[in-house]
Amino acid sequence: MFHLVTGGSGSGKSAFAEQLILDLGPARRIYVATMYPGKDPENSARIARHRTMRKQKSFETVERYTALADLDIPEGANVLLECMSNLAANEMFLSGGAGGLTASAALDGVNHLLKHCGNLVVVTNEIFSDGGIYDTLTVQYLEALGTINRKMAEMADFVTEVVYGIPLTRKAPEDCLPKADVQNLVPEGAGK
Repeated sequence: MFHLVTGGSGSGKSAFAEQLILDLGPARRIYVATMYPGKDPENSARIARHRTMRKQKSFETVERYTALADLDIPEGANVLLECMSNLAANEMFLSGGAGGLTASAALDGVNHLLKHCGNLVVVTNEIFSDGGIYDTLTVQYLEALGTINRKMAEMADFVTEVVYGIPLTRKAPEDCLPKADVQNLVPEGAGK
């Protein structure tokens, strides 16, 4: 199973994604952490907050900033990748990253994980709605992340957008969706 989880900053998507992995049962849980700490105290604080969130949840944390396709994953493990937005930024901007090949490197990494893990949950950010004007490098990053997110959504079995802590199903296999009673959706007298 491949579940893509998206949402804005602070939406609750990380907690939702962690719960998805927990709900899969006691199988080995791998947390692929992609935030590069660098020298930014804000990043360090965010990393500490995420570590605290998963402290008692039996995750094995693997820090991976680039080259996801080279990561050794135990066969059949349940994997949470947190998050694709950071991985894409690392691939694009860190020395030794994929640079202009960011989208293909990230997608190769997702395909690699899918071949080896039992279940995969990937968190990504919805960062395309603010309508701002950006410099060339930022636009290139946004385009790469947009491509990655679109391709992952095509590949995923489930896509959930978390808004204000509320998970909204955007894609699910047909047998997982509630069946609508079309007769009850049509107001009486309509179409006469």
